[in-house]
Amino acid sequence: MSDDWKIRFGTAGTSDSFAAQGYKTSLEVPEYTAKMGLNAFEYQCGRGVRLGLDKAAKMAALAAPKDILFSVHAPYYISMSSLEEDKRLNSIQYLLQSAAVCRALGGKRIIFHSGSCGKQSREAALEKALDTMRRAVEALDEAGFADMTLCPETMGQLGTLDEVLALCGVDERITPCIDFGHLNARTLGGIQSKADYAAILDRMAEALGDERAQRFHVHFSRIEYSKGGEKRHWTFAETQFGPEPQPLMELLAERGLAPVVICESAGTQAEDACTMQQMYRAARDLRKIL
Repeated sequence: MSDDWKIRFGTAGTSDSFAAQGYKTSLEVPEYTAKMGLNAFEYQCGRGVRLGLDKAAKMAALAAPKDILFSVHAPYYISMSSLEEDKRLNSIQYLLQSAAVCRALGGKRIIFHSGSCGKQSREAALEKALDTMRRAVEALDEAGFADMTLCPETMGQLGTLDEVLALCGVDERITPCIDFGHLNARTLGGIQSKADYAAILDRMAEALGDERAQRFHVHFSRIEYSKGGEKRHWTFAETQFGPEPQPLMELLAERGLAPVVICESAGTQAEDACTMQQMYRAARDLRKIL
């Protein structure tokens, strides 16, 4: 397995401790990430792609010697399933902008929310999203971004596990971003056991049938939810909210999987990412002993 494919742990944006430790600018992200013992960072462009390419290139140069891999979260207002064609076409442009920044950062993965159903059936929304995804792949290829990886995320709107896997069926390069917190929230606490996690991993492997099921993207956090959906992200300290990270880390170790695991805890991303890394390493080391 290539070193690029080893399991990685990192954060979505910076933790509160980034500023608390005296760091101020994004150019210091690589130093902070390495200091925390992590080797992945997902740059957040949720409110728009505002990072300049020159600055991104400087960040990449600082991150490379520290073996930190960047990914980019594309703008939240992407809507591949919108009833309005302009919004669908604009979504492709946002992915192209995100790809340019991601390449400058030395990364390859662009994570995005596919959109909502709105006033249409889930089936109709998915069909529109599939069409937009096909167009997006063509647009990225034409713009010279064929090496970039689009990662549709499981979420509370259009984004069940099967819907995301359907989007991944458009092209063999499209890789799922499995947000276990979102999946747990949308199923009202459906992830309770190791078997529940295993079922998700098994379904992904069955649908994809290739290396993407080993090297997928992960978002993880404890999420509060109600019957109306997701309410907010919490930290690992708030154990009244799920899902639990331990069973997943055990499965990743037991199955030899190598995803990029990004923590989205509320303000303690780096600390909680370190906790998951420790859980994974303990499970991996125990497996070696046995």
